[in-house]
Amino acid sequence: MDDAMRSTKQSQHSPRDRDRDDEGKARNARPRDGLGRPLPYGTPGVERQPEGVTRSPARTIDEAQQLLDEGKPFHAHEVFEDAWKSSDDPDERQFWKGMAQLAVGLTHGARGNLVGGARLLRRGAEHIGPYAEQPPHGIAVASLVAWANGLAAELDDGEPVDAPESRAPRLRG
Repeated sequence: MDDAMRSTKQSQHSPRDRDRDDEGKARNARPRDGLGRPLPYGTPGVERQPEGVTRSPARTIDEAQQLLDEGKPFHAHEVFEDAWKSSDDPDERQFWKGMAQLAVGLTHGARGNLVGGARLLRRGAEHIGPYAEQPPHGIAVASLVAWANGLAAELDDGEPVDAPESRAPRLRG
């Protein structure tokens, strides 16, 4: 790349000219695809999930299930992350963290990061597994753990997730 191109590229978006939200926090405003990968500015993308939304557990599950069914596991992960970060109860936080890890594990598997996807699926299964005897919020914990471990084994065998919507788990029994 010659100096003129480098200068033009730098002037288009410099670190000092970062995207900011209404409160001045750095937020990447680049559009994203259904798997959360950034797209070039100006490209139509998938509507982002608002951050920091406090939802009821039922609404969290409903929204996450819809996003998973639409092939948007990254966006479902963001919904679970809101539940995780907004909870004051350590057990509840652990559970929602595990749910977020399951969704982002599916995301990585669909993006082609098989090792990371398998690792996150197993980590998520470990976090939610202790809740199998008394599943919170009607979530089918035992079947989610089996789904996560099965998908992780497929990723270990080199099988990426070609269509995440076809691999979406059922969150409720």
